[in-house]
Amino acid sequence: MRMEDLPKDPHKPYEDIMAMLLGTLFVALGVTFYTHAVLLTGSTAGLALLLNYVTGWGFGIWFFAINLPFYYLAIKRMGWSFTLRTFAAIGLVSLFSELTQGWVEFANVPSLYAALMGGALMGIGMLMLFRHRTSLGGINILALYLQDKHGLRAGYVQLGIDGVILLIALTQLPLDRVGYSVLGALTLNLIIALNHKPGRYIGVS
Repeated sequence: MRMEDLPKDPHKPYEDIMAMLLGTLFVALGVTFYTHAVLLTGSTAGLALLLNYVTGWGFGIWFFAINLPFYYLAIKRMGWSFTLRTFAAIGLVSLFSELTQGWVEFANVPSLYAALMGGALMGIGMLMLFRHRTSLGGINILALYLQDKHGLRAGYVQLGIDGVILLIALTQLPLDRVGYSVLGALTLNLIIALNHKPGRYIGVS
């Protein structure tokens, strides 16, 4: 039996809400690991982290602002429902990332652990959002669009773009910080690539 022939079991509203809250909390905690260790990730979150380090302005402010231009593509290609969910998720990550700085304190976190655990937390959080027809904007929207329309793995598309962002980071951060960031980006994107394949997950919202 083909996947498209299987009966659909739409997500209930409370399931979407729970996934959005938990997913954005996971991402925000991953960002907190990264900011503590002065690491980068890819996509718009990576740009927001880089600008946070350079300017001193909070990650949440930059993350919300950078994503604003991408809403047009989201509306045009993915529809209003997806766009509104994404707008809410971006707002929550922006808020939670600022609040988590006060909720969680790190006395000593090795950079390798911060890179792997932060990347894993963000990857799991994004996977939860993807499976409920939500993204974190920016490159995530482009990656999901290419997967839906052309069957390209969202994780692999994002991995390539993330590599470019990390190369830019070489001009701003020490080499070891960039190296740990690469490990974190690989962890994040492999989680998505291995668990978010076309046709594998049939839940709909």
